Amino acid sequence: MDKINIKNLEVFANHGVFPEENALGQKFLLSAVLYTETRKAGLTDDLTASIHYGEVSQTMKHFVETHTFKLLETVAEKLAFELLTGFPRLQRVELEIKKPWAPVGLPLETVSVEIARGWHRAYIALGSNMGDKEAYLRQAAAALAADENCQVEKVSAFLTTPPYGYTDQDEFLNGCLALRTLLEPGELLSLLHEIEQAADRKREIRWGPRTLDLDILLYDDLVLDTEELQIPHIEMHKRDFVLRPMAEIAPFVRHPVLKKTVREMLEELDI
Repeated sequence: MDKINIKNLEVFANHGVFPEENALGQKFLLSAVLYTETRKAGLTDDLTASIHYGEVSQTMKHFVETHTFKLLETVAEKLAFELLTGFPRLQRVELEIKKPWAPVGLPLETVSVEIARGWHRAYIALGSNMGDKEAYLRQAAAALAADENCQVEKVSAFLTTPPYGYTDQDEFLNGCLALRTLLEPGELLSLLHEIEQAADRKREIRWGPRTLDLDILLYDDLVLDTEELQIPHIEMHKRDFVLRPMAEIAPFVRHPVLKKTVREMLEELDI
């Protein structure tokens, strides 16, 4: 991906753990690497096809000057969010916040914090087999869309499927959605659990009845295997009720371990 660089933008702001830093203020230097696609702008000479680095610089200056935080880490985190949600063409940002006058009582040139943050694409499976099933699925999609760290891009049609695993229960309504998110995998999992709990989800029987079931199927090309979370979902390639709605919204997305597209996995399952 292409990059636009802003280096050592000087601002005077009020950040620090000491009260006098918040009251008197000091100099900070802000640097940003903006990841975006510049091909169209380069071919057309059209600024609207790129990111206006002047506007980004003004946003950085205004944000840092009009807020007060104790930690440079917080300045960087909040500023990254401000940029990523404020500039639609920005996919990823690397920020460095330098503090030349850091009050440590020792001779040093500067102290700085560097972070990298960006948008990720995740695919979420939705299921319900209690109460108003469709309402639960639509409420889940709406809750994700309402979160400031998420953008719901596509929602599949819902399909009715027989129960999986524990079969002595009502049939399910299932679907999938494509999600653009700033959340890390563990943070996204926590958000999904909150949405499930809001729907009065009970975790009493494995594969048992539930008002709402939300699972992370894929997250970029990440392969993750922890006690709390496995990505890709370890059962997705075996589940018709996952692959069919996924094939509707993302047929050519490739499984990062099996190296097969969703459509290919579904075709194999149908044989």
